[in-house]
Formats: sequence, structure tokens, C-alpha cells
Amino acid sequence: MFKILTMNAIAHAGIDVLIRRGCTVGPALDRPEGLLLRSADLHEVQFPQELLAIARAGAGTNNIPLERCTEEGIAVFNAPGANAEAVKEQEMAALVMSSRDVLGSIAWVRSIADQGEKIPALVEKGKSAFAGPELLGKTLGVIGLGATGAQVANAALAIGMEVVGYDPFLSVDGAWMLAKEIRRADQLDEIFEQSDYISLNIPYTEDTHHMLDEAAFARMKNGVRILNESRAEVVDDRAITRALESGKVAKYVTDFPNEAILKAPNVIAMPHLGACTPESEDRCAVMAANELYDYLLNGNIKNSVNLPNVALSRMGVCRLCVIHRNVPRMITRILDFISEKNINVEHMINKPRGEYAYTIVDLAEKIGEDTAAGIRSMPNVLRVRVI
Repeated sequence: MFKILTMNAIAHAGIDVLIRRGCTVGPALDRPEGLLLRSADLHEVQFPQELLAIARAGAGTNNIPLERCTEEGIAVFNAPGANAEAVKEQEMAALVMSSRDVLGSIAWVRSIADQGEKIPALVEKGKSAFAGPELLGKTLGVIGLGATGAQVANAALAIGMEVVGYDPFLSVDGAWMLAKEIRRADQLDEIFEQSDYISLNIPYTEDTHHMLDEAAFARMKNGVRILNESRAEVVDDRAITRALESGKVAKYVTDFPNEAILKAPNVIAMPHLGACTPESEDRCAVMAANELYDYLLNGNIKNSVNLPNVALSRMGVCRLCVIHRNVPRMITRILDFISEKNINVEHMINKPRGEYAYTIVDLAEKIGEDTAAGIRSMPNVLRVRVI
């Protein structure tokens, strides 16, 4: 069947999906058709000509050179929402830790372990140093209302918080996930001005780079608490360090530590722990494996980060899959070429995504390499597969 190279330790649940379907899966395979990975950095990796698809068992794809993959006709998949429950649970813990100095109190209690009979009195005397506000009635601003952000918003609402959410790209499906009591912000400024706590649940892109900068902190309430489950680069390290030092930000809880943040005061930093549950790793691996297999076997695309989502039920005898640039008359040229070969088209679909597009054509008879090569030689065609 297909050869799938694993570039990280992948949950057995995902590997089993592929093995049961006849795939060869492992960390030492030559000329694989698919890659299955988590955090392995592919930016300096040269891909073999046989590589058709990369699937990441997780949501973020900063470790994958998306533009190069697209130009080489390689579909890239992720597993959105598969780790949402795990991240949501950590964010709920982060809300409490950002309010009360739970970690500091635990460390302090351990530091008085040698005080014997004095411990109860010392505890009563010292506990006030670690006190903090309740979450009940406070306002949580959620930036990004995808699978994780929606769960965080709903969970915060359930414990009595007021919740306002911001997501200019909120999908219909995403909107259905949200409780009706969650207020929608039309501008980021509404989140900054109204929130006692701010939760970041957005992908890192050029547009979200340093979304929280000096100007953003200036518009926030004094003593605001920030939770970052996005990426380190969404927050300007220098700006938040100054905000922490001044007290503008009371606490910063992040899953993405670096040297600058670890030197700043009032920071709780965790080692990218949000999705690290066995259940989350299983769900991510299974989702990625299913996406990868369906693409390799049928050419269907679901949850791609560089190509349009396209699915078509199989009809006819042969399937032609073409990744190409989104330019005028491209589909016409492909269909005219097929018609000149006197081959009937049973079914087809085409969808664009920005500068690129993907076309599936089901044909009434098998086509030879000469036909595939003819389409492959057309200008603006990036990859041709015959299934």
C-alpha cells in the first residue's frame, strides 16, 4: 500500500489506523508517500519526489514550510480540535493559578516543613500573602473562538464568569458551539477594555505577530491577567515584561517559555503542556492518520492548511487529481485535453484556495502515463496523480 514515515513518536492509535489498512509505517523508510509527525522541524528537510502529503498530529504547523510544500504539490494536514479538551482543561487551571498564587503557596508550605508544631500557626499567619480574587463575576475575553476557544468560553461561563469573544473569522459551525450568553466583540479594543482575564487561542501568523504589544496593553484594565495558549510570538516579550513590571498585567500564564519571559516577574510558564494528555495524543494521531490515508487513497482533502478542502465520492474507473495555480482557463485546458483523448468525464470538482486550486476528475476509463504527462507539462500545474 503506502509508505508512511514517522518523524516523532506518534500515538499507537494513529499508527494502527494506517497499519490496519495495509500501510508500512515507521521512522526509517526511504521514499515515503506520506509523513506523519508532531513537532519535527521540516524547514531544512529536502522532500523526496514521491512525497505526496504531510500530516501533523496537532494543530499548529509552524514547523512545516507550507509555501514550499504547496509549490512542490504536497498537501499538508493538521488535526484541528483534536486537542481542544486537553487545552481547555489546562486553561481552566491557568485561570485559577493566575488569580491565586497556588504555586507560590505550595512552595512556601514545603519550605516550612522543618518547623514542626509551629506549622499550623505559620500557615494561618502566612496564607494571606498568596490570596487572590475569585473568578465568579469577572470578565474573560477570549481571542479566537475555534475548537479550543469555544470550549474555554463555555467552561468559563459555566463557572459564573462573564465572557466576551472576538473572532473575525468565526465559522457557522464555530458559532453553533458557543453558548448564547457569550457576548461577541466586533473589535479587539472591546476585549482589551472590558476584560479582567484574556485568553489567547489563535494561530500564529504574520497578522497575529505581536498582537499584544505596547498599544494593546495600554488599552487594558490595570491588573489584567493574560493566558497564552497560542504561541510565544503572539505576545511582544518586551511589552509584556514592562507591563508585568509596572503591574499593568498582574500575571502572565504561558505555555511557551523563552529566556525573556522566564526573567520577567509574575510569570507562570509551562513546557508546552496544553495538549499533553494520552487522550489528546490519541485523537490527534487518529485524525491525522485518517486525513493522510484518505488523501493518498482517494485524493480527498480534509483539514488541509495549504490546499482547499475537497471531497468527492468515487465514480468511474479512474481518478485524476491535479494541484495547480488558481488561474483562468485551467480547468478548461484539463478537460479539453481529456476530451481530445476521447475519454468521458463521469464526475468532477474544483475548489480554489488563494493562489492555488485543486481539481478531481473521475473518468470512465483508465488513462496512461502519456495522458498524465501531458497534463503535468501544462503551465501552472504543480502535481498530477492518477488513482
